[in-house]
Amino acid sequence: MKKEDTPMRIARRNYEERNKELRKKTNAQFSTFIPRSDYDEINEFLKKNNITKVELIYQGYEALKEMINKK
Repeated sequence: MKKEDTPMRIARRNYEERNKELRKKTNAQFSTFIPRSDYDEINEFLKKNNITKVELIYQGYEALKEMINKK
């Protein structure tokens, strides 16, 4: 069942529709699967250390670049 339209929902929908193409051009998403046990372990580690998934990706990327450049 669809939720009732409210002025806020209508405004949000209009905003999303107007900005959809811009978001697609400026952002991307990694759509990948990993084993659930690894996912849970990583999420627990991130939560415990107050690290976002975005930080994990950027830091991992920088570390891999540095490691490869040293070879």
